[in-house]
Amino acid sequence: MTKADIVERIHQRIGFSKKESAEIVETVFGLLKLTLEAGEKIKIAGFGNFVVKQKADRRGRNPQTGETITINARRILTFKPSQVLKSAINADAS
Repeated sequence: MTKADIVERIHQRIGFSKKESAEIVETVFGLLKLTLEAGEKIKIAGFGNFVVKQKADRRGRNPQTGETITINARRILTFKPSQVLKSAINADAS
């Protein structure tokens, strides 16, 4: 599903114009992005949690040369689905 698909579904289900639907989607994604950039956690009930975690420097190896290198510290984004979402996904698998 793409952003355009989300905009289209909002337009169809709620009845907002496509322009209004696009503005809503852009605003929501913008807020999510700003929140995560600030390192804050996002918890959406019935959906899951988005968390930014810090990874420390670590040693790695260049696979072409075998040379030991340092992989710089970085932040990663993780998502943990809620139990409600897990159940909904697995209900179809039964």
